[in-house]
Amino acid sequence: MSEETKSLNFIEHIIEEDLRNGLEKEALRFRFPPEPNGYLHIGHTKAIGISFGLGEKYQAPVNLRFDDTNPAKEEQEYVDAIKRDIAWLGYQWANELYSSDYFQQLYDWAVALIKEGKAYVDSQSSEAMAEQKGTPTQPGVDGPYRNRSIEENLDLFQRMKAGEFPEGSHVLRAKIDMQHPNMLMRDPLMYRILKKSHHRTGNDWCIYPMYDWTHGESDYMEQISHSLCSLEFKPHRELYDWFKEQVYKYQPEALPMLPKQREFARLNLSYTIMSKRKLLKLVEQGVVSGWDDPRMPTISGLRRRGYTPDSIRQFIDKVGVAKRDNVIDVSLLEFCIREDLNKTAPRVMAVLDPVKLVITNYPEGQEEWLEAENNQEDDSAGFRKVPFSRELYIEKDDFKEEASSKFFRLKLGGEVRLKNAYIIKAEGVVKDADGNVTEIHATYSEDTEKKVKGTLHWVSIKHAIKAEVREYDRLFLDEAPDSHADKDFMEFINPESLKIIDAFVEPSLLEAKVGERFQFQRLGYFNVDDDSTSEKLVFNKTVGLRDTWAKQAPKNNENQPAKKQNQQSNRPAIEQIKSYGKKYDRMKDDERIKAKSEIQELAQNVSYSDVEPLFGTSAKKVGTRIITMITLGVLLNNGLERNSEINDFIAKALDDKNDLLVAEAKAL
Repeated sequence: MSEETKSLNFIEHIIEEDLRNGLEKEALRFRFPPEPNGYLHIGHTKAIGISFGLGEKYQAPVNLRFDDTNPAKEEQEYVDAIKRDIAWLGYQWANELYSSDYFQQLYDWAVALIKEGKAYVDSQSSEAMAEQKGTPTQPGVDGPYRNRSIEENLDLFQRMKAGEFPEGSHVLRAKIDMQHPNMLMRDPLMYRILKKSHHRTGNDWCIYPMYDWTHGESDYMEQISHSLCSLEFKPHRELYDWFKEQVYKYQPEALPMLPKQREFARLNLSYTIMSKRKLLKLVEQGVVSGWDDPRMPTISGLRRRGYTPDSIRQFIDKVGVAKRDNVIDVSLLEFCIREDLNKTAPRVMAVLDPVKLVITNYPEGQEEWLEAENNQEDDSAGFRKVPFSRELYIEKDDFKEEASSKFFRLKLGGEVRLKNAYIIKAEGVVKDADGNVTEIHATYSEDTEKKVKGTLHWVSIKHAIKAEVREYDRLFLDEAPDSHADKDFMEFINPESLKIIDAFVEPSLLEAKVGERFQFQRLGYFNVDDDSTSEKLVFNKTVGLRDTWAKQAPKNNENQPAKKQNQQSNRPAIEQIKSYGKKYDRMKDDERIKAKSEIQELAQNVSYSDVEPLFGTSAKKVGTRIITMITLGVLLNNGLERNSEINDFIAKALDDKNDLLVAEAKAL
């Protein structure tokens, strides 16, 4: 088997087999068929990526077809949002189509089926029909209207169309087999009466086709070669095939292609709701500000939060195409946006929780404009000027009066480097009546070559720009909020999912435009929100520099014996980190993301002296070198100053052939 064949997913194997068996490549045609009853969410991106990805691979047309058969729930707003989201992801559709385009043809075919005795009007209540349908283990029974004459059925159906009957009084059903093992084949509904205006056809119709009847016939009319859908539609395949086979004889020359339905596993994401109905509830009850709230898993919400099309497409690629449902850890999605923004986002300085720092030996009234690198990952990004003065803001967490050797930031009597500026030494503090530090007094040295362990970001008070920062967290506290039979998913809402912070940012951000993305150094990735104006900057936190949820996860495996758990937790953090090295580079993507989060959490309890001996690890032990790089990244993020040994270790990694190691080195 060739490498190319090995890399094919199971859908591509089906297509390749069809091509070998005589299907013309020019006959390949795909579609993405959303229902315009809500905004697209991250789960839809998999279906989008599969269909449009196949279109790109085979240079085949992909239709965007709106399956708009339920006017009670569909709106033009949703149509516009879906088109905007797909285009933003970077996909182009061949034709924009609507199932409502086919209402007349579907009606005509339904009449033809009635004339063949394959459809009838049922006048029972929905409860009676449900009772007659039986159960998966018990066959159904025929209803009292199943053997109406063709003439009576035609008359009733035409009068249904004419609006003579109230909603719920009659339905049109296919006449298949009430004892069929597949309950979907037990005389399924084809039409119901709905006296509601349609967003495209207005009041032209008061009967509307059911999804199963419309969807397959629309595929057939568009001559779709492969109808791809998620696994919940697998039981529907038999009905899909039955319907298309019934109408094939009407236009076999004009419509020769019979579409083939195939199913793939849908995308399920931890800590996330994928039901449009439940997402709508969040919007309607004001839990979120709208469909594009940055906490929502909608594509609009992800875009507003700062996600990029490339990061989402990379995520879908990593998830892959599978035949069985599984749950993907949301940390994989967060990893993809970190990886993307690390390459592209300009670095700037912002202080979210400020404390005043006064450099007592710096001349009052003096200011300097210092040169700062925009992005060390991008040689073309260039440099910018940042102002420096006597009084600065730094983060409160970056100072302690007393601290251990593992604290690489500022402490009394200790020295750190201010990024892009000078080395300072903390000499004293000013406190309020409650004992809280309100000012830190320090002195600076013009000897910038001196070796110190810590580096801090800062903002000049005189030049600082006030900004609102919206710090978002996961919307749900439970990993599977809608999986509890005895609890409503709303019970798991995270009350801390949004924090509004009054922050200070460097003056270069005064010209930042809506949608622009930045790395606030040592804090995370942020983008300019839609609410931002020239008078008030508003930033959304897209994602932190590392997965902070790892520390909240249970640290012990419940299946492990208690003794083994205790032995693991009592081992030094650096030893636990080293245990990942043997297999890290051979893990699957989702396993590796989880392992990285655990390593980053353990690294909080590691000192530089623990890590430095690992810099000399053999090139063959690439896993150990990768986990060392991850650990080093945490220390640098916590303020550790780079030195020649660190720079040499990173430089050697950048020249390595292992992509994982190179990626981690580039991140530093």
